[in-house]
Amino acid sequence: MSTNPSGAGPVAQTDTTAAVEIRNLTHRYGDRTALDAVNLTVQPGEIFGLLGPNGGGKTTLFRILSTQIEPAAGEAHVFGQAVHAQADAVRQVIGVVFQSPSLDRHLTVRENLLHQGHLYGLSGKVLRDRMAEALESVRLSDRTSDAVGRLSGGMQRRVEIAKALLHRPRLLLLDEPGTGLDPSARLNLREELAELRRSHGVTSLLTTHLMEEAEHCDRVAILHEGRVVAVGSPETLCREVGAEVVVLETDEPERLMEGLRARGHEGAQQLEQSVRLEVPADNDVDAARMLIEVVEAFTGMVKSARIGRPTLEDVFVHHTGAKL
Repeated sequence: MSTNPSGAGPVAQTDTTAAVEIRNLTHRYGDRTALDAVNLTVQPGEIFGLLGPNGGGKTTLFRILSTQIEPAAGEAHVFGQAVHAQADAVRQVIGVVFQSPSLDRHLTVRENLLHQGHLYGLSGKVLRDRMAEALESVRLSDRTSDAVGRLSGGMQRRVEIAKALLHRPRLLLLDEPGTGLDPSARLNLREELAELRRSHGVTSLLTTHLMEEAEHCDRVAILHEGRVVAVGSPETLCREVGAEVVVLETDEPERLMEGLRARGHEGAQQLEQSVRLEVPADNDVDAARMLIEVVEAFTGMVKSARIGRPTLEDVFVHHTGAKL
């Protein structure tokens, strides 16, 4: 595998096969549609995020890609191999980090990795070398004798990643990896994924509901009610929303929205006790001046307001009309 010495951006690959290729993937739980004809491509070397609320379809997609469940319809391939028709082959090229801990807290780091290695048929010097390599990748080489239960949440997540790396996967699947971690531990996680890409060409696909986590991915797919509503780099997605976003807090959101639309703000969106206005990038309107005019026109209705550059949450609102 080729590597990118800078660690920035997807690794250049000679293999043009997509890391993940999903076509018309659909899954249902009874009468509820969890995934609705999802199409998605992840390129080799990408750090790719699936962003959305609980119940949006992220975990179902994760479970399908990790060969835990079979979709009702559609296809999913990992490096050209069908996820379910060739499940055994797929398991050899994916490493899986679940949201719920899968470690034995009473065993040491080394004992947990030994057990995982044996499940993959590894033993002897090969397993010892793989363990040393995996622990070095997550910067835990000096903690092999520590009981897992004595480690911090961030370190335990790194042990989970080390487990997933023992068989040298090409694709790392992580379900909500930042949940429960403090900001420092989330930063360490991002650095480790970037290093795995740089040193081993590992592609990472992670599910998340955390804006900060998604903003550091190369590309993001936003899922809502089982559908992909937007795909692109965080920068591109935010730029498509507009230059700035104005959020007005009010006790009368419906009345304020109707008033704004009557004054020509057709794109005004109501969100609970607030109303959003998007200022297009190609528009000569000054957001601050527009805000002053709105406050003056609707005296007493606007309790507070903010102006800012669009975030991924604004992207989600733009496409769904709902908060993440």
